[in-house]
Amino acid sequence: MYIGTYAGTIQVFDEATEARVADIKLQTGIPRALTLSQSRTKFYVLDASNEKMEIVDIPTRTTLSTFTLSEGNKKVRIRGFQVDPLERFLILLTRSATKQIDRYEIGDISMQFYDLAQKKITRTIPWPRGEEREFVNIRFSPDGKLLYFFGDDVLILETTNFTEVDTWPLSRPIEPGLGRVNFGSVDDFNDDPGFFTGLFTTQDSIQNRRIMNLGRVNLGAKTIDLTPLGPAEGVSFAMSRDRQRAWGLMQGGGQSPAQPIGRFEFWAFDVTQKKLLSRTPFDGRPRMALRVSSNGRLLYVYQAGATIDVYDAQSYKKLRTIEMNADQTTTLYILPRK
Repeated sequence: MYIGTYAGTIQVFDEATEARVADIKLQTGIPRALTLSQSRTKFYVLDASNEKMEIVDIPTRTTLSTFTLSEGNKKVRIRGFQVDPLERFLILLTRSATKQIDRYEIGDISMQFYDLAQKKITRTIPWPRGEEREFVNIRFSPDGKLLYFFGDDVLILETTNFTEVDTWPLSRPIEPGLGRVNFGSVDDFNDDPGFFTGLFTTQDSIQNRRIMNLGRVNLGAKTIDLTPLGPAEGVSFAMSRDRQRAWGLMQGGGQSPAQPIGRFEFWAFDVTQKKLLSRTPFDGRPRMALRVSSNGRLLYVYQAGATIDVYDAQSYKKLRTIEMNADQTTTLYILPRK
């Protein structure tokens, strides 16, 4: 079990014993985000200042390299990034701020191509259709040959010259009378490459209702298989390794008397039968994220703070708490022992 902390480390726990077995000391300081390579052998780490990146080798628990794009009076902040599945390059979403004697000059937001072999930016990727965006949601095909650029529609680019080769018209309703599909919480950690399963929202245009759907996206076929579950609510989604079951957290409330503040529920989903199994109230915490144990029998509730609460995945009884010596800053990853 791997998770970044305010101590500037990635803490490593043995899932079987729940004991901390190692701390990977990061050269770039506090991690803001960990991204796992498709090979699951490296972490790509963005630091809390959004200026520095670090590549960590998971088997040896050592840093392979670090880099920053900032230089002199010019700060370049990395607002997001994606790792090529073959680990040839990174796509970085950046914006610069240059300190002059009387002002800061703020640069345009841009997509940069960082060559991992040359260890430098080699080019700027033009915005698809010339449409600059403050934030991007992009995914690679498993072979790294295509880049899916999500927006109103999904623009599909080849990754040699980054020209558009296809479009997935996601803004069009899948069925007549059904509104466009909006992505909610999705999970691809335990899914096949090129697929991701999760909760999606559609709009019932007749009764003006937002509907929650359990769905699976096939990037290669450009399809979404959707099954409606009921009214849309803000629920997270985490799937078991065997892809038979999934769980979610409903948290917060306060939008109406029916949703009081401090209302927390576990939601259980049958992924194969595509249905909601149960909703179970529990004593939650102000901010939460969810992971499913490798055997599917436990649920790990983490963020924020320095503890991970362990629940039984069937009874939802709280079993124990894993204590950490520093607050968490990143996603929790559970990887098989090599």
